[in-house]
Amino acid sequence: MRSFYGRFVEVIVRLFPFAIAFLRDKRRFLLFGGSRHVPEEAHRRRADTLAETLLGLGPAFIKAGQVLSTRPDIVPPIYTEALSALQDEVPEETGQDPRTVVADDLGEAFDPETLEPIAGGSLAYVYTADVDGERVGLKVRRPGLKPRIERDLRIIRRLVPVVGLFADERQRYSLRNIADDFERIILEELDFEREARMMALIGENFKADDRVYIPDVDEARTTERVLVMEYVEGEKVTDEAALRAVGVEPEEMAERIADVYLEMGLEHGIFHADPHPGNLAVMDDGTLLIYDYGMSEKLSEKTQTQIVNLYRSLARRDVDGLIDALIALDVLAPSADRAEVRHVLELAMENLEGRSDIGWRDIITELFEMLHEFPFRIPPNVMLLIRVGTVTEGVCRQLDPEFDFVAFVRSFLLEHGLFERELRDIVEALSTDIRASAPALARLPARADRLIDRLERGDLTVETRQPTEPPRHTLGYAVLAAALFIATAVLALHERPYEFVGLFGALVFLMLFVRSHLGR
Repeated sequence: MRSFYGRFVEVIVRLFPFAIAFLRDKRRFLLFGGSRHVPEEAHRRRADTLAETLLGLGPAFIKAGQVLSTRPDIVPPIYTEALSALQDEVPEETGQDPRTVVADDLGEAFDPETLEPIAGGSLAYVYTADVDGERVGLKVRRPGLKPRIERDLRIIRRLVPVVGLFADERQRYSLRNIADDFERIILEELDFEREARMMALIGENFKADDRVYIPDVDEARTTERVLVMEYVEGEKVTDEAALRAVGVEPEEMAERIADVYLEMGLEHGIFHADPHPGNLAVMDDGTLLIYDYGMSEKLSEKTQTQIVNLYRSLARRDVDGLIDALIALDVLAPSADRAEVRHVLELAMENLEGRSDIGWRDIITELFEMLHEFPFRIPPNVMLLIRVGTVTEGVCRQLDPEFDFVAFVRSFLLEHGLFERELRDIVEALSTDIRASAPALARLPARADRLIDRLERGDLTVETRQPTEPPRHTLGYAVLAAALFIATAVLALHERPYEFVGLFGALVFLMLFVRSHLGR
């Protein structure tokens, strides 16, 4: 393996021409002069050359390019398109024999004579082999890969601050944690024990679902370098002839893929994050088969809730809900001017309104292009789930060119009660407020009775004071009561009796308003 400094020099030499080109885009003569106009075709050629260069630099830079292809907060669309092509590229053989890795980790249970290659990627090979007499699938990390990856990650960590010196303020905010993001994503993909755990969790979630199959994993035999799993065969999911041979129409499979991935991300909170056609297959009975769980993620309950809010807001183009979700997910800085952000996002929505072929990728691209004016970054877990949406849409449109992913998201949210869940959350919050106010409400009739008695006896004294502005909470009760009365009128048109909830809340706040005035 080449030394750190030797490799550092190689990387600098290979990437230096791109650094000069990008600097000249900003200042024609590097240190002075105005920016220069670069035609789109020139950017496209440069992006393709950059992708080829990263491919030549090896697995760490291939993975870095893949991550950057999902980061519109850092990379312009033309470059993300070129870097996304790295997803399907496979580097040349390293010349080392993976059999030694399998033999070392599995011992005598492994029969080396039965090892047959199936596929290869930037980080691992995939084989079938006999282990204890049973045919299994093996995912084997490339021999000697981890030390090289760790060395290249140290180089990337050294380069990021240098890039930051030439970036504008917005990009510096996005670059702040990019080296950490690279390291976490790449090292997690190298850890096959983690992949086995994720695979088992996703398999458990779909155990009773006959539309999709997740191969069983042998966690007891799996090591950090070798993943042992059930060997299951299938045909590539975008092969229309294979689909029709098992009685499944491409349009039906497109809907199934979209539904399964939305269920993973929005319902389960643990998802396979790499749904490109090479990882999706159809089995002989028409079941969807999913391979390769190296890129997968488990969301916290809080993040999952905010992701649902994000998808819900995008689906119904709710700008205020979208801003709230972006801030809660740490995509948008809390210091951002909400009025300015709202104006920009409304423009983005207007730009999309007149288009009949609007897709999920179009919405995400337009959204992040407009947000370039503000400090924002995409955390890795959010990035992966957004990527799932855009890649899934691409696969679905390969199967069905007329597939409308945005409309499908809306119907999914409706069918799974995710729009209604928002109302339930509001009702729960209202119930909490009512429970907190219950003691005061319980005493209200007795107080009203005493007040009426005093009025009847004529011994009620009224003290007049200089008019003052009513307390803000009193006005708040009035506003909430009025808003809930209006909501009640709207909800009366709904087929479910939600108007009673609104009416109850309105009456509660009305009583609180009256009580507040009586107590002054």
